[in-house]
Amino acid sequence: MALTLKQQLSTPAGILQFIVKHNTIIIFLLLVIFSALISDVFFTSVNLSNLLKQVSGIGIISIGMLLVILTGGIDLSVGSMVALLAVTFAILVNIFVLPVAILITLVIGFALGSISGYLVAYQKMAPFVATLALMTIARGLGFIYSKGSPITFKTPGGEFMSNFANNSTLGIPNIAIVFFIIVIMAIVMLRYNVFGRLIIAIGSNEHASRLSGIKVNKYKFLVYAISGALAATAAIIVASRTNLGSPNMGMAWELDAIAAVVIGGASLNGGKGTAINTLMGVLILGLIGNILNLLNVPSYPQQVVKGAIIIFAVLLQRFETK
Repeated sequence: MALTLKQQLSTPAGILQFIVKHNTIIIFLLLVIFSALISDVFFTSVNLSNLLKQVSGIGIISIGMLLVILTGGIDLSVGSMVALLAVTFAILVNIFVLPVAILITLVIGFALGSISGYLVAYQKMAPFVATLALMTIARGLGFIYSKGSPITFKTPGGEFMSNFANNSTLGIPNIAIVFFIIVIMAIVMLRYNVFGRLIIAIGSNEHASRLSGIKVNKYKFLVYAISGALAATAAIIVASRTNLGSPNMGMAWELDAIAAVVIGGASLNGGKGTAINTLMGVLILGLIGNILNLLNVPSYPQQVVKGAIIIFAVLLQRFETK
């Protein structure tokens, strides 16, 4: 019989087990409390709004990264794809009406992700190698198409997207609402949809999945394609926030996305991870940056803190599996 929460917390071993099991949420809550204690402006609407705006783009690609990691893969191309697709969207929004520009950008993102998916699933190329190659290609194409310079929005459609990305609804930034909707869709898919259960099964034991008749290659292909489409979504949002597309956008975002997924408790071996914990991981990374900014700490030490938290999160995972 399962122990109640009160029974579990009645012993030191039970408390430790509870902390390890729910470490992502506990770390998030401790960071929120710490932030509130060190700064009077943390809970102001302006600061919270800025925090949500800053994490939304990385958060969206983190959901795509989660799907890839659940299959035991990795996608190093998403940051560079954001740059290329932001430039692409800026070009398209200056040529076509807004819906067409958005649709074409999403299709291109899906197609770029499909390239990685094809190389990994059907050509048996290592995910690290395949996505590293696409990362280099995408960043290079971004600089080629933009000629190394940002491309600004010059049409009413671009102005509409800029207003949308920089405004709020009911006090919540619109781009954060887009991010939360994607998180909810991922939660539903992973918990209640066959597709979600199958990619978790593939990551848990690919050989057994093949023997059971699951079309492993098909699903591995699709998660990379979806990751590409989500990178396109993030690119549209980021470009709209700044009213331009730049080949310098998305620098090292793939590492932040991987960090968010790992901090959220996902296993890089595949088969373990949830969308809600990835959301927590994204918010934890955002809180770390927000706290250090409020303390006027330079950006370089922030990378050290992020790395230390990733190590701590992985060690907690190992402890949990013992």
